[in-house]
Amino acid sequence: MKYRKLGASDLTVSEISLGSWLTYGVGVEADRAKACVAKAFDLGINFIDTANVYGRGAAETMLGEALADQPRTSYVLATKLMGPMSDTDRGLSRAQVFKQIDASLRRLRTDYVDLYQCHRYDPDTPLEETMQALSEIVRQGKARYIGFSEWSPAQISASFALTGMERFVSSQPQYSLLWRRPEEKVIPLCAANGVSQIVWSPLAQGVLSGKYLPGDKLLEDSRAASDSMGQWMQTFLRPDILESVQRLKPLAERAGCTLAQFSLAWILREPNVASAIVGASRPEQLEENAGASGLAVDPSLFKQAEDIVAGARLG
Repeated sequence: MKYRKLGASDLTVSEISLGSWLTYGVGVEADRAKACVAKAFDLGINFIDTANVYGRGAAETMLGEALADQPRTSYVLATKLMGPMSDTDRGLSRAQVFKQIDASLRRLRTDYVDLYQCHRYDPDTPLEETMQALSEIVRQGKARYIGFSEWSPAQISASFALTGMERFVSSQPQYSLLWRRPEEKVIPLCAANGVSQIVWSPLAQGVLSGKYLPGDKLLEDSRAASDSMGQWMQTFLRPDILESVQRLKPLAERAGCTLAQFSLAWILREPNVASAIVGASRPEQLEENAGASGLAVDPSLFKQAEDIVAGARLG
């Protein structure tokens, strides 16, 4: 496993990280989830990402149990706030920042998180209020650093313009061969301001593993066939996308790796990316994905891959 520095922080994170969206505490039973966490440590993965809204606390609770026996300094832990935790609890107000960080810390069984992220932008709360509250929890030691997910370039720039407050060190965008929108503005803006990318959905919800074949019935044990996990990936299951992805397989073979590893290595070719978050319902999936770290691939193969999916990608 290779490691990269996270923005202007002193955190060093594994190139492949373990996520918990739609899986732990929700779509994957506890024993398998804990086995995946254990496998992550075996593979040298030190970065674990979650959010309070995943299962409305269920993912954080499961991770708190799974990480209980691990030395706290042996991993980098990130969580988020913004989404609805009740009919009245949501957003990035000062009250919510303080309420949700304490609730997350209780569920995660820890005194602090290494990275506390704004899951989305809150148009109903002044940015200054949010940034001031985040700065206070950093100064209180409840979070070491702060980040954001899926903010627009204008919103990101506005946060950089504020003075006397903690600065963001990470951005968490969707980014993959099938979704390249961050390349236009977000990545250059962040790279110029000491902010790294922590990429979610680098395999386009598993489609870039190549396991979903055009016209075939969905595999029963796949994410796409799951009632709890499959609803979010339907847009990637278009026939033209699946056909394009199948045409990538010979390129991965020429690179001497699986298509999932090839797709993750494409993400990691970008210097501003610190880590690619992968989900795993089985330990062997995580082992395959971890193999992308440090993988040397001929850039010409990446260019061919970009050309193949150019007409089918969504962003």
